[in-house]
Amino acid sequence: MSSTGTTDHEATGPRGARHERDAADRLLRAATRSGAHLIAEAASLVQGWAVLADPIAGAVYSTPAAAAADGVHAAAAPREHPHCTQRPAAGAVLVLAAAPTVPPGHACHVATTTAALLEVRGQRAAELRDEQMRLHTTLIRLLLAGHTAAVTETLGGNRLTHVTVYRLSGVDLPTAHEVLWRAVRPSLAPYADAVTLMGRRDGELVVAELHRGGDDGRILRLVSRLSERHHLLAGMAGPLPLAEMPTAHSDAAAARHSATPDRRVVPADAVGASRLTPLLPTAPYTRWAESVLRPLSPAHQHLLLVWLRTGSKPRAAAALGLSAGTVRARIRDLSRLLGADLEDATVRAHLLLALRAPAPGDDSDSNSNSNSNSNRSRSGSSPPGPPRPPFPARLESLPDGLLDTEAVRTWAVGLVGGLEPHLRIALACWLRHHARTAPAAAELHVHRTTLAGWLTQCAEHLARNLADATVRAEIHLALKATRNGPDDPAALPRRGGRTYRRL
Repeated sequence: MSSTGTTDHEATGPRGARHERDAADRLLRAATRSGAHLIAEAASLVQGWAVLADPIAGAVYSTPAAAAADGVHAAAAPREHPHCTQRPAAGAVLVLAAAPTVPPGHACHVATTTAALLEVRGQRAAELRDEQMRLHTTLIRLLLAGHTAAVTETLGGNRLTHVTVYRLSGVDLPTAHEVLWRAVRPSLAPYADAVTLMGRRDGELVVAELHRGGDDGRILRLVSRLSERHHLLAGMAGPLPLAEMPTAHSDAAAARHSATPDRRVVPADAVGASRLTPLLPTAPYTRWAESVLRPLSPAHQHLLLVWLRTGSKPRAAAALGLSAGTVRARIRDLSRLLGADLEDATVRAHLLLALRAPAPGDDSDSNSNSNSNSNRSRSGSSPPGPPRPPFPARLESLPDGLLDTEAVRTWAVGLVGGLEPHLRIALACWLRHHARTAPAAAELHVHRTTLAGWLTQCAEHLARNLADATVRAEIHLALKATRNGPDDPAALPRRGGRTYRRL
């Protein structure tokens, strides 16, 4: 990066050389203390301000603090600040604004020396980084294994009570890890108000912010910038009690599968946030959901919820930290326990509806039903409600008066109304095949490319993300609620061979 607003070094005599040596000595002594002291000394030497600006973290160090915004803006648009001297330094940009009375040569010398010392400090930190990263990964593994007390003791006692978890994936993950590490500057210092752990596990970056129940949003802002800059997708879960770290870990992975390039960071409580459930009559809805879920333990409910949110058993296995075979076996057992075919698209949609139901007696906003259900699953108990039916309800069908109301029909027509016949039939067939294009195209007797094009048109018409399993479940229910006849592939409008005609 070129320097702006500077000239070549002025010719100096012995006095000037001694002055520059004194400046270098002062900077060196400051560098042995900390990066903040180094920046403060540089600002003192130029009688102005100094900022170390990071593209992700913003102002890493700033003297005075009020100059942080100016320094970040100058680093982003150097041509708009020709009076500033800039140098690349340790992956960031050093910005100095000298007083008018300071010779340009002296400002250039201070900037060059400071940048060189920042590079040395950065190299020393890099030498220790691998060991520190391994330690962070170990602490995350201990939290996931339930060794909460050992981790909190390492980090300074019982002041850290809650955790917020982020799970990121993408091609540029190693670089993103280093950038986030530098931006966060994680420390394991005891008695800190918050400690951030980060480590790469199984091809993803896991970030766990441990705090005392209050999340100030700093890590979320950094993760958002990092995701945009390095094209990552991220899921977020929490804050949750530290003992529920495994739950937050799996919920964050489920949320990440709903992330898109337009929305790169998705909170877990936004996954499956339903526009349908607030329209359902509360009392019969909660009674039916409680009856359906009665045979399931909280652990069973959580596994099914993660599976239905991620949309596949391998993804659910990765989110839960289990093998795909284990997840398949458990889902087969739960299918027998519920007495329902969980491979049926309608059964899955009904099950997700039950899992998202508010707990009996919960009068909170239904948009937070995924959280209320998670809380119900974790506690394993519910407030007393109306008398339960003697036998569990069935998943194959819903009770009368649940989806056949005017409000639900209006919602369904607003969602899928206006779809052309061939698009509606193709979409319904694709949903029955659990979003698998090849078997759906075979049943429709069209080419996979043709079906992919139709699905793109459906997504544009519905203004929904069809890659989200929870969105697909609601669309499936909306198609059923608005169906006048069977959405049969045999009824697909055609005109010669495999083409179709518009009606």
